[in-house]
Amino acid sequence: MSTQYPGGILSKTPPTTSGTAYTGVATGIWTLEQALQAKKAGNWPKGLTVPDAPTIGTATGGNAQASVTFTAPADTGGTAITGFTVTSSPSGLTGTGASSPIVVTGLSNGTPYTFTVTATNAQGTSAASAASNSVTPSAINKTSTVEYLVVAGGGGGGGRSGGGGGAGGFRTASGFAVSTGSPITVTVGAGGSASQPPSNGSNSVFSTITSTGGGAGGSASASPRTAGQNGGSGGGANYDQNTIFGTGAAGQGNDGGTATNGSPNYGAGGGGGASAVGGDGSSTVAGNGGNGTSSSISGSSSNYAGGGGGGTYGNGGTRGSGGTGGGGDGSINGTGQAGTTNTGAGGGGGSGSPDDDGGAGGSGIVIIRYADTFDDAASTTGSPTFTTTGGYKIYKWTGSGSITF
Repeated sequence: MSTQYPGGILSKTPPTTSGTAYTGVATGIWTLEQALQAKKAGNWPKGLTVPDAPTIGTATGGNAQASVTFTAPADTGGTAITGFTVTSSPSGLTGTGASSPIVVTGLSNGTPYTFTVTATNAQGTSAASAASNSVTPSAINKTSTVEYLVVAGGGGGGGRSGGGGGAGGFRTASGFAVSTGSPITVTVGAGGSASQPPSNGSNSVFSTITSTGGGAGGSASASPRTAGQNGGSGGGANYDQNTIFGTGAAGQGNDGGTATNGSPNYGAGGGGGASAVGGDGSSTVAGNGGNGTSSSISGSSSNYAGGGGGGTYGNGGTRGSGGTGGGGDGSINGTGQAGTTNTGAGGGGGSGSPDDDGGAGGSGIVIIRYADTFDDAASTTGSPTFTTTGGYKIYKWTGSGSITF
């Protein structure tokens, strides 16, 4: 059956289109209205064209260069995109490539630049994208040395007139050489457990520098009973194994204190600290934790790595105080106090009436700094706190991570 179309044209078949938007064919006889409707519906062949403009991303400056990200256009014009060109403003310097990102070199340090991107196919080159953010290239100025503070986790305190936990190893120095381009490991040691028997703290690490976890305090409530343990600083002795204290690692800490098994209060020994040995216990007084050491590497003076105080048996005795630098106090009637978090302090010893546990050791910390005339680190992990103060750039980790210069 024939169909009468507007304009008096007869056709046995309605007009149609076939193929793709770029290479399709319109067959039959079309009125203007039909063609406009087909175009509005996106069904009218449009032929091969240049691509749409790319979408600009982010420009990042470097030393006499910049890296520019972008997104390729969805409409490629019907043929494959053969390349992209990034152009600087000012100077019109270009970089080319097959995908994002593209680096433009030869820029002048100290000069601000923006960038646009075009796409090219067999039909030609697209319009330019919108301009990027402005960046100013600058010379690379990486530090080659840092100052560090590495404090390990403190040891847990012992139970039942238990010895104070030893502080985590304390190491600090300046002029430590660092390399660029590769991640440097940072490990922050956990404090030792307060469950009986208590455990040593865990090591902290920066690059090749390792500080040893603090020794656990001696425990008379454990089965079998445990002596003060060796560590960064040694754990104090419990009242029963009263002469067996932990020893500290050379250059990192000090020994724990001795205890007494004499009545009425059976004072346990204090844990060693970064700057002093743990105090010895007597029949009425437990030993104090050894004092820690102060450092201003963070921009203000803080004490780290105090030993935990020893516990005593029964009321009427005097507990051992924790050493400066976060050491937990021992107890006369209850659980020993935990060492302060991120100081590497030892936990306090528990009392002997009832048989109470000691306190957990405090976790460690890693801090580095270098002159603020140098560039920021290229990247970090572990969410360190970053500050610039007193002429230094300072990175402080309270959890494990890494840094790349």
